[in-house]
Amino acid sequence: MKILVTGATGQLGAKVVEALLATLPAESLAVSVRDTDKASGLRARGVDVRHGDFDQPTTLDEAFTGIDRLLIVSTQGDNETRIRQHQAAVSAAQRAGVGFIAYTSVTNAEETTLFLAPVHRATEDAIRKTGIPYAFLRNNWYIENEVGTIQGILAGAPLVTSAGEGKVGWASRGDYAQAAAQVLASSGHENTIYELSGQPISHADLAKILGEALNREVQVQQVDDETYGTIMAGAGVPEPVVPILVAIQSGIRDGVLDVVSSDLETLLGRKATPLQEAIKEIVANLNA
Repeated sequence: MKILVTGATGQLGAKVVEALLATLPAESLAVSVRDTDKASGLRARGVDVRHGDFDQPTTLDEAFTGIDRLLIVSTQGDNETRIRQHQAAVSAAQRAGVGFIAYTSVTNAEETTLFLAPVHRATEDAIRKTGIPYAFLRNNWYIENEVGTIQGILAGAPLVTSAGEGKVGWASRGDYAQAAAQVLASSGHENTIYELSGQPISHADLAKILGEALNREVQVQQVDDETYGTIMAGAGVPEPVVPILVAIQSGIRDGVLDVVSSDLETLLGRKATPLQEAIKEIVANLNA
């Protein structure tokens, strides 16, 4: 059996590869990357490094050849670009005769109003239409997405939010990666949807956890969306990104990430990494 991970030099893909290498021989693993030089370390360890560019579908045909189980890690960019790229990957997988597709989707993809959802709905639909057995890994929110918030708090700022009492199922990227690796490396996941999430908590709850991890009191500043956007812009967030952050806060306030599920811990076979522990790791990396 040969497993391939796309985006293997990215933040999630790299962790999935490491999780797989912890349990599988390197020769059973392939990666698809745009820049193969960036994966030279993996090649040195015996991983089959292949060139695959979601904007050049012919490269994906070659990259996916001989692959039994494939993880498509969702790309970054605007919705139209991402849908086109993901469709290219799904079509290439079908042409290559891939036997199983796992895909990193978003929480409650079929029903959520989250602005990110159209990409994931379209990709899930495309995968279903191929008839290839699949597993949708509907990841909730990464605690690593809060690096900017943590940096602000370390600089003395409060935790600013316009999400009100909306809850988020934060979990560590490492846990999401290990869950993906488990699905790729074991059987019995065909045509399954996993809602992968930590225990949903509010920003007020997160502030308490941050305070415990950082050994300082963390104040919460609740504001409206307009004020939130102004504060983010003032903190140096690029102008095109500000409305994205505001939309995320709005979605959280509306409950789109408040999904209770034990799927993550079931796949991990253990409790999810405590957020306090994950935050300490983030801080250590910031200080490295």
